[in-house]
Formats: sequence, structure tokens, C-alpha cells
Amino acid sequence: MGLRKYSGEVVKEAKRVRWPKREVLFSTIVVVLVIVLFASLVLFVEDLAVGKLLGEIERVFQGFKG
Repeated sequence: MGLRKYSGEVVKEAKRVRWPKREVLFSTIVVVLVIVLFASLVLFVEDLAVGKLLGEIERVFQGFKG
């Protein structure tokens, strides 16, 4: 399949796509952004907790070094 034929097929398929309405698109974007923000907040808090835990473990084992 040549590049010209492939490009033509891509354009033809793109014209057949049912694109979402503006209201649906914006509400979906808002939902995705809220989920991303929540997930990043959870990961940030977990990272802080694990860092603090590892720091405490390292501090405890410093005493065994002598």
C-alpha cells in the first residue's frame, strides 16, 4: 500500500468518526483532570511516607554501626 493510498484511507476513516459533542468533551476532560490530580496527590503522600519510613530505618541502623 502506497503512502498516498494510506493517507486517503486515513482521511476517509477520520470523516466517519463520531466526534463527541462539546459539552460531553469538556465534562470528560474535567473528570480525567480530577482523577489525575487525585492520583498524583495519593502518590505524593505515599512517597513522603515511604521516604520518612526509610529515613527512620536508616537512623535505627546507624546505631548498629558503632
